[in-house]
Amino acid sequence: MSRQRTMEKILASEYVTIGELARLTGCRYSTLKFYTEEGMLPFEQAEQNLTRRYRQSESVKRVEWIRAQRETGKTIPEIRKMLEAGL
Repeated sequence: MSRQRTMEKILASEYVTIGELARLTGCRYSTLKFYTEEGMLPFEQAEQNLTRRYRQSESVKRVEWIRAQRETGKTIPEIRKMLEAGL
């Protein structure tokens, strides 16, 4: 098992892991995994390494936007359609 990076290093990094994204957003790991599987949270994956990497700034903004939509009562399918439409 690898060591966790410090918050300082995470904040300075362009890419973060799903666990680090959970730390940054306060969102549960399982929720972020669900958003990823639903195609709502884009990631990159190196061919030889199975670790998903998320662009830090874009992903944090996306998670905050999804949360805001959920707070207004929108459902996951509605949010997914909004994202697909580029809203």
